[in-house]
Amino acid sequence: MDFFGLFTFNIQSFFSFFQAQPLSVVLLGVAVIGWLPLVYLLLFAGLSFYKDYREDKFTANWEWVVLAIDIPQLNVQTPMAVEQLFSHLAGSFDPPGIRDVFYKGHKQRWFSFEIISIEGYIQFLIRTERSLQDLVEASVYAQYPQAEITEVQDYVTEIPDQYPNSTHDIWAADFVTAEHDSFPIRSYREFEHNISKDTVLKDPMGTFLESFSRIGIGEQMWFQMLVQPISNSWKEDAIKKVKELIGEKSGGGKGIFSGLTDNAVTKEMGNGLNELVSQLTGGGGIGGGEESKGNDREEPNKLRYMTPGQVKLVEAIEQKINKIGFKTKMRGVYLARKDSFHPDRGVHALIGAISQFNMPSANSLVAKVTTSQPTVRQSNIKKTELFKAFKKRKMNVGANPFVFNIEELATVWHFPMSHVATPLLQKAQLKTAEPPSGLPIERLVAMPSVEQQEKEVSKTYIDDSGQIHYVNNDDMTFG
Repeated sequence: MDFFGLFTFNIQSFFSFFQAQPLSVVLLGVAVIGWLPLVYLLLFAGLSFYKDYREDKFTANWEWVVLAIDIPQLNVQTPMAVEQLFSHLAGSFDPPGIRDVFYKGHKQRWFSFEIISIEGYIQFLIRTERSLQDLVEASVYAQYPQAEITEVQDYVTEIPDQYPNSTHDIWAADFVTAEHDSFPIRSYREFEHNISKDTVLKDPMGTFLESFSRIGIGEQMWFQMLVQPISNSWKEDAIKKVKELIGEKSGGGKGIFSGLTDNAVTKEMGNGLNELVSQLTGGGGIGGGEESKGNDREEPNKLRYMTPGQVKLVEAIEQKINKIGFKTKMRGVYLARKDSFHPDRGVHALIGAISQFNMPSANSLVAKVTTSQPTVRQSNIKKTELFKAFKKRKMNVGANPFVFNIEELATVWHFPMSHVATPLLQKAQLKTAEPPSGLPIERLVAMPSVEQQEKEVSKTYIDDSGQIHYVNNDDMTFG
């Protein structure tokens, strides 16, 4: 259990320590440190409420904008361009200090990448806080110079957010990863076909948009992917997962307050606590001291005994941590007027479009928190909760967020290539640029045509020296 990054309380080691001690030592230990967990929980709850209060005040003045992105009709950019777009947005990461979190209520800004279909009309949208609008537009134009970006009204305001109501019905779900965050999903690189002479990308967005374009009058389908820049600390958990998969031996056990030594402020307190327990028990302090050394000839890991599939999974995890990661949340909504509500068609199309990114040997995207509940009352409560979370783009409501790197984000959300047939997808029209104002213009004197010259010349004559002379209609001679 992590205490806002100050120290870590290892519950498993705590109980393991007392189970190995005599009853007298256990009673003495409870009398000495038994009150610490209660104080810890109360302090943790109090700081959490205070932190939420300060964050609400910090975000009260945020202004959100919704940007419609229209790409050129001849788009030859692969999802790698959107991968670079996300890499650009990672520059908005603003790591706060302790004072910023608890005094100013600092909160990291996030983005919402969305695809919506309103009666089959499809639009790509990006929602961002006003102060980051320039960063978003620069990121898009850097990869798609001829794209059109338009600020539009938020589409969610047209639908009632309280259920049940007299006009609409909805199905909504939060999508999460089925396995550990370190396991990757199927990347867009896995959609390449090498049968022909030239490698062809079978754009997964084609299946996604085809599902979105098949809804009818009165129906809507929305997809939302929230991304928030984070630090690289998530890679530490991925590295631990790799060591677990290859069977690497740990360097030693950790005590119940082992995380104390990771912070300079609490290091001395941790050392003193371990010394106190060491004197009471005659042992090596909380956590049991160093483990006995194993056989020197024992292999450090079991990598040589792993199957090809297991080795490939380890390589995929290591490839994932080589790129920038974002805290991610995904939601999908199918809604319609009550007379047009067909969840069997709309829901299956949405889930099927997202399922194409699943990799059974690694990770999958599954619907975790949905509006499908045992009772009608519970279903209506969940509909209201999830729709309000979608409407406000809430990151911490519903299912827990997970970590995607920029390649995985670009796999799920990217602009379709030109060979993807989406007739109702809004695309930027090619325009002829007008010359800039103030352009200097050189005035040229037009030369008379041959006919004009013949009309102006009435007669010619040759003088004694043999020179030819022309006489115009005004009896003026020129040679």
